[in-house]
Amino acid sequence: MLNNHQKNIATFIHLSTFSRFIIPLGNFIGPIILWITNKEKSEFIDTHGKQAINFQLSVLLYTIILGTLSVPFFIFKVFNGIDFIDFHGFGDFHINIGEPSPLLYITGGLGFLAVIGFILELVFIVIASLKARDGELYKYPLTINFLK
Repeated sequence: MLNNHQKNIATFIHLSTFSRFIIPLGNFIGPIILWITNKEKSEFIDTHGKQAINFQLSVLLYTIILGTLSVPFFIFKVFNGIDFIDFHGFGDFHINIGEPSPLLYITGGLGFLAVIGFILELVFIVIASLKARDGELYKYPLTINFLK
């Protein structure tokens, strides 16, 4: 039987991932500390802790992959010649926007995908914390199970 304390700890495990906006790597440190200190108390807390940590590790992996794909396109555009900025001395600086490169569309699409992924991550964290509050188990979508 789940008590309110177990539900609250599981909820705080998910919500502690938002500490990354205050503490660097807080999205890993917060859930790991809460999970390690409370995993023996309940299978419910153990399951939610593993889910939160697995999801954050999966998001990190997806971010690294997306960044690895988008950085070369950005570098190719920059080193392809800076033809969109004309600099004729300090008094005559203007930006000349010409024909956009296909690389710009690819990089923009990957950037848009990253923004959508960030929004979905926030939504999934809120849903998981609400499920934990209600005493239900939640499995994040697209999560790789690093901890079993």
